[in-house]
Amino acid sequence: MYLKLSSQNINSKKNLKKIDSNAILILQNGKFFKGIGLGFEGTITGEVCFNTSITGYQEIISDPSYSDQIINFTFPHVGNVGTNKEDHESDKIWTKGVIINTEITDPSNYRSLKHLDLWLKKNKIVGITGIDTRSLTSLIRDKGAPKGSISFNKTRKINISQILKITQKWSGLKNLDLAKKVTTKKNYVWQDFRTWTKKDGFLKNKKKLLHVVAIDYGIKKNILRYFSDFNCKVTVVSCNTKSEEILKLKPNGIFLSNGPGDPAATGKYAIPIIQNLIKKRLPIFGICLGHQLLALALGGKTEKMKLGHRGANHPVKNLIEDNVEITSQNHGFEVVKKGLPKNIKITHQSLFDNSIEGIELKNKAVFSVQYHPESNPGPQDSVYLFRKFVSRMKNAKKKRY
Repeated sequence: MYLKLSSQNINSKKNLKKIDSNAILILQNGKFFKGIGLGFEGTITGEVCFNTSITGYQEIISDPSYSDQIINFTFPHVGNVGTNKEDHESDKIWTKGVIINTEITDPSNYRSLKHLDLWLKKNKIVGITGIDTRSLTSLIRDKGAPKGSISFNKTRKINISQILKITQKWSGLKNLDLAKKVTTKKNYVWQDFRTWTKKDGFLKNKKKLLHVVAIDYGIKKNILRYFSDFNCKVTVVSCNTKSEEILKLKPNGIFLSNGPGDPAATGKYAIPIIQNLIKKRLPIFGICLGHQLLALALGGKTEKMKLGHRGANHPVKNLIEDNVEITSQNHGFEVVKKGLPKNIKITHQSLFDNSIEGIELKNKAVFSVQYHPESNPGPQDSVYLFRKFVSRMKNAKKKRY
């Protein structure tokens, strides 16, 4: 059950000193939830969203697309299989905080190396558990994703009034470019690790038939692993790398990665780069933020959603094949249907809210999807999109030589 701060009790000395729990979640409208602190001790502010996935919490928390966000897990039993060294999607964790319903039991899984609480501490992620996540999810569903703060203090001395002011003053994700925050600071070539298997773990694939340049807006490692599965060398470049520098690398195709923040803000520098690359008639494939940026570069528009899509069970209709894919998703912005240029074909559509989930340029080998076909976490229904991109790169290579 949540409580609501009134102007009277916000200013009371009682609330400025000590509360009867060691952690609190405060929302921008003054509602707050008391709970038990988890992970790193401190105070953080971000956008509070919910994720409906039942498994894959380590991959979710380590996804750079969650930068400046606080994840409310709807599934109550999070953390019970521990954490390991193989399931993280980024070397640095950008998620601000996590909200979990039930206290974590001792991990029970043969791959577990560290308790989730210790993993959160190591990565400086503030968490709270023992609160009504169902009530919080209902609030987000009805009102949209709010700004919020988690404060964890073992002494229980928490300045509620000050934290509420910080929460309300935070800008939010709209108009916020976060790609520059999470992107690689130095261009690099992927180490050729393939996707994980139970038998062998991560193996390297030395076979490199094609060269992909991936623009890193917050790229997930399993995307790179899938490219290795399909015999691709991958050069990862920072999000503001000029198109001339990218073309000097002589790629067979361009990949536009996932990432956090407002695509319109990132687009201020990303759009001209993408537009120049489209002119070169190279195959281009975008995922998530890369999908939104591609749409902007082609003349479309994006907007913030009241409710984003975050989970591993989202049904998407493939309008070309007339079938349904169950997808993994994580986004709070969408491409707007109205005013979409006529040379863009909508290829995929959400069965939850009919929002655009995929587009394709009618006269070029350029396409993108809003969801995550790299299956981490989530189903493997959409791996064919990597095959499609590889096929287009092979065809383009034949035409050139």
